[in-house]
Amino acid sequence: MKRMIKSIYKLALFAGIPAAMFSCKAEGNYPGREYAPNMYHSVAYEPLKQITDKEAGMWVSNRSDGYGEYFNSNTYNKFEMNMRTPPANTVARNADGFLPYRVPKDSINFAAANVKSPLPASESVIADGEILYGKFCQPCHGATGQGDGLVGKVFKGVPAYNKGRYATLSEGHVFHVITYGKGRMGAHASQLNQRERWEIVRYVQTLQKQ
Repeated sequence: MKRMIKSIYKLALFAGIPAAMFSCKAEGNYPGREYAPNMYHSVAYEPLKQITDKEAGMWVSNRSDGYGEYFNSNTYNKFEMNMRTPPANTVARNADGFLPYRVPKDSINFAAANVKSPLPASESVIADGEILYGKFCQPCHGATGQGDGLVGKVFKGVPAYNKGRYATLSEGHVFHVITYGKGRMGAHASQLNQRERWEIVRYVQTLQKQ
C-alpha cells in the first residue's frame, strides 16, 4: 500500500512539473500565467506605469469596474494620464485640509505670536486631545499637567502648565514645542500628525487654566 502511495506521488510530481512549466509558456493567443500577478501589475495607479488597454489581463479576471486586471490608467482625465504636474505655486494639503507646517525650528517666537489652531475648542476636540495626552504626554507632564508623571518624577524639572509663564503660553508656542521638541523634550511630529498635535494643544489649554 505504501509503495502504491509513493508511486502515485512520484507520478503526480513528474506529471505536475511539466504541466506547470507548460502553463507558463506564452504562445499564440495564450499569454501564459504569472505567479501572484498583482505583485507585478498593481491595481493602484502608478505614475510611471501606463497600461491603456482596458482589456489587458481580462483572461485572468474582471475587476469590479469592468476593466482587465492589468489596466492601470486614470480614467478621470481624457488622456488617462497617471502622472500629472500640479499647478504652479500650489501646496499640497493633508486629509484634514491642513497646510504643511513649515515654521523653522528656531522660530518659536514667531510661532508663538502668529500660529493659530485650525481646530475649535469644542468638547469633542478636547476629549480627543485628552486621550492623546494620556498616551504621549502624561508620563512626563502628569495627569493634570503638574509635571509629576512617573518619568517627570525621575528626571525632575518638568514644568507645571498652570504656573508662572507656562500658564500663558500661546497655542502656537505649545504646538511648535510638540512638533520640534524643546530642551529635554523630544520632537513628536513623527508620532503625531498635525490634527493630533492640535487636539493635544486644545487639551493642554484646559490644563493651563486649572
